[in-house]
Amino acid sequence: MRRLENPIRDYAWGSRTAIAQIQGRPVPSAGPEAELWIGAHPAGPSRLVADDSAAGRPLTAAIEAAPERVLTGPVVARFGARLPYLLKLLAAAAPLSLQAHPDEAQAAAGYAAEEAAGVPRDARHRRYVDPYHKPELLVAVSDFRALCGFREPAISAELLAELAVPELAPVAMALRASDLASAVAAVLAAPEPAKLVAAVAAAGSARWPLVAELTRAYPGDLGVVVALLLNEVTLAPGEAIFMPAGNLHAYLAGTGVEIMAASDNVLRGGLTTKYVDVPELLRVLRFEPLPDPVLTPVPVAAGVVTWPVPVAEFALHRVRLSAGVGQAELTLPGPRSVLCLAGEVRVADGEAPVTLRAGEVAFGSAELAAAGGLLQLAGEGEVFVASVGDASVG
Repeated sequence: MRRLENPIRDYAWGSRTAIAQIQGRPVPSAGPEAELWIGAHPAGPSRLVADDSAAGRPLTAAIEAAPERVLTGPVVARFGARLPYLLKLLAAAAPLSLQAHPDEAQAAAGYAAEEAAGVPRDARHRRYVDPYHKPELLVAVSDFRALCGFREPAISAELLAELAVPELAPVAMALRASDLASAVAAVLAAPEPAKLVAAVAAAGSARWPLVAELTRAYPGDLGVVVALLLNEVTLAPGEAIFMPAGNLHAYLAGTGVEIMAASDNVLRGGLTTKYVDVPELLRVLRFEPLPDPVLTPVPVAAGVVTWPVPVAEFALHRVRLSAGVGQAELTLPGPRSVLCLAGEVRVADGEAPVTLRAGEVAFGSAELAAAGGLLQLAGEGEVFVASVGDASVG
């Protein structure tokens, strides 16, 4: 295993306490800290660090120099010379954008089109910055609030009827006909957004705290109204939500561990100051109700749980070690990343073992590991282990 030094993204919605507390740094931090990125995404790669040296080379460079040694042959054959997953520690102190992600075909086509059109990859209006899809799994570390997937249209129609806002009558009519696509399009095409949002806020803020919260953060933003069509969930620590392609969602508040296919393709529809492209968002959305978005952990062994999802790029395990369960073993394919959230855990995979404390991360490859990709953990603490997913998927 090799220690990693990982960049922190300072998006405005980030917390000034959560990540700093986990890493044992002074609180509050100097500015917002939204996401700790752990991986080899070109926009923010981790760096390999030896115990007795300063920051080393980026993980991207190590992969480029010896892809099969770092990733293993099967991973390179399937995903190319890139780490197929990105692990994050996410800390939201304010609502994030209303967004969805494209599927594989949409991402590849969108990226090719923008490349052919010569749109700079760092342009504000660039929508597809890479040719990959971005399914995501988020596991709550603290209580975590989110909007995730459409609720049943009939329930949303009743909610809008209670507001008694005349401008929402066409939306409610579409919902009663189970036409989610027309309902969302009607909201996002409202001719006087500020007037509609103000009317919804006046009618609903006292009854639904979410309306008041989003209106304060994004006054006049039609995403406030679209949010009323989505499931609002509060995850307890250990519960998770999975967001496949086309799933409309927004994080509201809390700390979680997130793993995703290594992409940064985001199509936004509101609740943001970033670029919004409503037609493209509507094109990729899947207008299907998601009646039960919360996933519970599945036990694998003593102290070990996972959250199975139908994704080839990643899998995620949580390991909790204590005086009663002081060690665990996992057999994992390809590369693996280990994030420690609490305590002190010794991690070994055939190379020199690494002892991780809260906020520290290590990376290893099954090519260098003990027979069969064995990962051994011992101590007292909590770690999340990211690895490549089920080879039979996709």
